[in-house]
Formats: sequence, C-alpha cells, structure tokens
Amino acid sequence: MMTPTTKRNITRILPFAIIWFVFSVIYTILERGLLGNLNFYPSSKNPYIFGRNIIVIPMLATTFGTIIGIVEILYINKWFSQKCFSKKILYKSAIYLVIILFLLLIIFLTTNNEMLTAISNKLFWQGMWSFFMDYSFLGILTYLTSIIVITQFYTEVSESMGTSMLSNFFLGKYYKPVEEERIFMFLDMKSSTEIAEKLGHVIYFQMLQEYFSDLSDPVIEYSGEIYQYAGDEMIISWRLEKGLKNNNCIRCFFAMKDSLIHKSIAYKEKYGLAPQFKAGLHCGKVTTGEIGILKKEIIFTGDVLNATARIEGLCNQFTVDILISDTLAHQLEPSPYYKAKSVGQNTLRGKDGQFELFTLLQNLKK
Repeated sequence: MMTPTTKRNITRILPFAIIWFVFSVIYTILERGLLGNLNFYPSSKNPYIFGRNIIVIPMLATTFGTIIGIVEILYINKWFSQKCFSKKILYKSAIYLVIILFLLLIIFLTTNNEMLTAISNKLFWQGMWSFFMDYSFLGILTYLTSIIVITQFYTEVSESMGTSMLSNFFLGKYYKPVEEERIFMFLDMKSSTEIAEKLGHVIYFQMLQEYFSDLSDPVIEYSGEIYQYAGDEMIISWRLEKGLKNNNCIRCFFAMKDSLIHKSIAYKEKYGLAPQFKAGLHCGKVTTGEIGILKKEIIFTGDVLNATARIEGLCNQFTVDILISDTLAHQLEPSPYYKAKSVGQNTLRGKDGQFELFTLLQNLKK
C-alpha cells in the first residue's frame, strides 16, 4: 500500500510525463506537415518514417518526461530550493541540456533502420554533426527548451499553490461552491513576539522558513493539506474521512512535535532557541469555492474556522499544547498512543453555547 508521500510524489511527477507526451505528439505531427512526402531528413539524410515516429517519439518523450520528473521532484528541486527563480533556471538548464542532447542521440539511433551498424558508421556521425550544425537542430532545441520551461513553471507554481490546490483549479472542482466536511488544525508558534524581538525580524523570518519546512513532512505523511500561512500560524486541513482515518490529524500533530524535538539542538546552535507550538483542532461543515478576480484562491468559509481559531487561543489558558473539540474527539478512533483528557465546558468568544474541550496526553510507552 502506497504511503501519502509516495502518492504525492507520483501526482507531482505524472504531469511531466503528460506534458512531454503531448508536446511530442504535436512535434511529430508538425514534422509530418513540414516534410510532406519526403522519406528522409534533408539535413542528415537519415530515413524518415512517419508511422514509426508517431509511436517511437511519444514513447521516448514520455519515458524521458517521467525520468526528468523523477529527477526534478526527488533531487534537483531540493538541491535548488534555496535559490532564486533565475538561478534555478540557469542551473537546471545546464543539467537538462545534457538530457536533451542524450534524448536527441537516442532519437537518431532509434529512427535509423540499422541502429547497430549506424553507431560504427562514420557517415552516420557525419550526418548527425551536420544536423547539430543545422537550423533544424536549433528549431528542435528551441522546441524542447520550451517544454523544459513549461515543466519548470509547473513545478514552481505547484510548489507555491500546492499540488492539490493546483489540480483543483485545473479540474474546476470548486468553480461552483461545494459544501463538505473538514477537519482544521490551527497551529501557532509559542512566544513568537518575544522570539522576533530577540532575533531581529530578518533572522526570525529565516527561522520561520526553516520551522515551516520542518513541519511540512508530517503534514504530507498524514495526508494533510496546508491551507494558509498567516504570520507564524499554519492552518492545516483534511477532508473528514482522511483526517479521521488512523487518526491522521492527531498523529500529524505529534509527528510535528517529534520533528522539532529531533532538530532542537540544531535550532539552538543556529538561533539560540528551539521553537515550539500549540494547536487547536475542530471539525464541521464548510463551503469551499474559488474566489477573487485579480488573484484567485480556493477558500473555506464556515463557523468551524472561527471556532478552531478560538480553541487554539485557549491553549495558553489551560497551559497545554493541544486542544480539540468534543465534536472531533468523539469521532476519533481509540488509540494506545495517547489519551484524551477533558478540560471542561468552555464558552468560545463570540459563540453561543458551550464546547467541551479535550487535551491529548501522549503515551511515551508505545
């Protein structure tokens, strides 16, 4: 059974294969239109067979698109995550240039009837050299470069918006408002004002970037979606069934705690302190939909968000790191890893009626 991390990576890699496949089909059809009834490439004199190219070229392009997607998502994107966009383009282009040249070499070999003979044939390599020095090569290089730019643009937009958010825009899932049940976690850094004053705003912002990065892996691992960042606050959301499955929403909280504990020494060495957080969780119905003209977003509206924010705000009052509503607590599966402890009935600011709130105590003998 695939983990949420593996599923996310596949979702991020798949568009690379699709983009390369679509562009390769377009290229092959355009090539047919340009060459007409010719049965050879004018620049290299290599044989041209449309029936074979329309199968071989898309297959090769899809394969290489998948490979580039794997390399981009699992490696290159991480290596250059701290670089600005222009430097990413420059460095990645140098790497992808090698891949492009290799791709062209494979295409040359696979479109030659006598592939093994061609490799040792001096005339074949002369023909290839002529092709690389011809304007037709520059045309193909420009075409492939456009694919690289589009895939890189996709990567950057996907990272900025979130993979699920981007796919929802493309599919028009929330073009019309939809009512759905969701779990929300409002997570807030403790003593953030004092930390910012101590570190200075620039260093504090650098720490905040690292802090949010360290909290992101548990969100992915436990099927969450980062809805918003608001200063030092992170808002995480789950579809109700995903958040309740194996108590993902609660396990995510403890996994984020563990992540910061494991890196606390590194934080103290670098910043002189280790950040901590508190969180409030609640669930209920929200209306989800696209909004905005100059800047579109998919947003959630509903009383559950305000209530969750109020619940998180009570953590200091009860001196606890987590508070969850009775609505959510009663739907969670029993767990040997933590137990719920009631902190009593509470009236949330601006809300009628009372909520029973629970904190969770982790069982360290798990």
